[in-house]
Amino acid sequence: MDFVEHLKSSVDIVKVAGEYVRLRRVGGSARYMGLCPFHTEKTPSFSVHQAHQFYKCFGCGAGGDVIKFVMEMVRFSFWEALKMLAERHGIPMPKRAEYSDEESRLRAAIHRMHEIAADVFRANLRAPGGKEAREYLARRAVTDALVEEFGLGLAERTGQDLARRFEREGFTVEQMEASGLVLKRQDGTGFFDRFRGRLMFPIHNESGKIIGFGGRALAAEDEPKYLNSPETPIYRKSYILYNLHRAKETIRKVNRTILVEGYMDVIGVWSGGVQEVVATCGTALAGGQVKTLRRHAERIVVNFDPDAAGTSAAERSIQTLLEEGMQVRVLELEGGLDPDEYVKQAGAETYRRKVESAPGYFYWLADRARAKFDMRTAEGRVAALKFLLPAVQRVSDRLERAAIASDIAGYLGVEAGMVLDYFRRAAAERRDQPMQAAREPVRPLEKILLNALLASSETRQQVIPRLKTMPQVEQFQTRKIFLVLFSLHDSQGDFRFSEVEARLEDKEKALLTSVVFADDVEGGGSPLEQALACVHKLEGEALESRRADLKAQVRQAERSGNLEEALRLTEELERMR
Repeated sequence: MDFVEHLKSSVDIVKVAGEYVRLRRVGGSARYMGLCPFHTEKTPSFSVHQAHQFYKCFGCGAGGDVIKFVMEMVRFSFWEALKMLAERHGIPMPKRAEYSDEESRLRAAIHRMHEIAADVFRANLRAPGGKEAREYLARRAVTDALVEEFGLGLAERTGQDLARRFEREGFTVEQMEASGLVLKRQDGTGFFDRFRGRLMFPIHNESGKIIGFGGRALAAEDEPKYLNSPETPIYRKSYILYNLHRAKETIRKVNRTILVEGYMDVIGVWSGGVQEVVATCGTALAGGQVKTLRRHAERIVVNFDPDAAGTSAAERSIQTLLEEGMQVRVLELEGGLDPDEYVKQAGAETYRRKVESAPGYFYWLADRARAKFDMRTAEGRVAALKFLLPAVQRVSDRLERAAIASDIAGYLGVEAGMVLDYFRRAAAERRDQPMQAAREPVRPLEKILLNALLASSETRQQVIPRLKTMPQVEQFQTRKIFLVLFSLHDSQGDFRFSEVEARLEDKEKALLTSVVFADDVEGGGSPLEQALACVHKLEGEALESRRADLKAQVRQAERSGNLEEALRLTEELERMR
């Protein structure tokens, strides 16, 4: 067995996928289901089969083994996915060049450069030159324990710290340029550090690897106040959320995310024991980030700063969240305080109560509409409804629309009929997804038999020789899959699910996964007992088909006056009985 097959057979795909998707077991089977991480859906269509180490989404069609899942989920190359899985499961990697490629080597170098940068920044913060930054953190009530937990550091002012270190480490010019940590001098004589004189916040991917940094200015004259890493081969801003790698376990536990704006807000809320908190990394909230959050929980509380910029950002974020099917509430803290300041002044328990009682997004948006438009005029009321319309269009439930119509009418001081009229027009504009043509259902006997053969080597040894002689197999909808099973059995004896799947065309691959993940294949007894029962039924069907054929031949012989032939066929029919 080569290394890739050894790795796949040693790693449980359910545990790996379960880090990114909330999975539930289907009955007592080896199948698990959850919301697909690759597209937006309300009803789970993403399935993972533990026995076959395979995943499949029947909504968007995504599917594959554990390596492909990591590649798609974390946006890793094949080599990086192998390396990550091997390291996490204590499996030594072979020193073989064919598993690596130029892109993977570049990404590995950039990851290493970020690890070095994090070490350098942390050392700078502890050194005598970090006094100013340490004093700033003390004023913000960030303890040494929090500094350590969040890996905070300091970029010194000379602009040569990282550039010189990377050169000493032997990184190439291409690698240094691609890292986003240093910039090339205009005269082409070398590099200088992107971050200088800033408090540094490491940004991690969902697996916990450092992939970027946010830097806060410590001097009033330094602009911008926050400087963030650019996009690199390992950092795509539209998919990354600050602190998600720490918060995701709590998010799943409480089935809720708190979304704040800044790094310090996250640290302040986290320090109070409210740990389901994440932040955007200096960018507007993107659909990719919401999809990432929705894999862990559908409920979210948006708690942005109460200033004009924060309010506008909250408005935009609500639309993005609703587009991805999130259940949105909005928390606006009194006193003009941001989340970090509020936790310090009012306490974590008071903040938690505020989160628990945060109003639904419609009420917050209605308040915004009432503040923005003159509700004393007909024009103002129409403008307010148009302002709310994009959010209305995302409400699919009729009863929920009616309840919202009544609430909004009272909130804005307009007639409920006017609101309902807008709602009806919005609902009329909705377009249902086209229904896919229904596939002819696979016979239950085929499903049970195929699953039994895939599940057990002993079953294959005893049943395949008998099956190969049965003409009914040629009539199976899954005939091509059975032929692959027969071929693999003849050529190599034992085989794995992945080897069957690899030898099928796309149409048969889809058919195979639909059979493997079907809900009506669970039965009593061992795979061998189930398979033998199917074989007996097929034999019985063959016998009954032969009887019917003989009866038809007897009638034909009698009609043609060939009594001798009719008698012979009748005797054969009696022997069968």
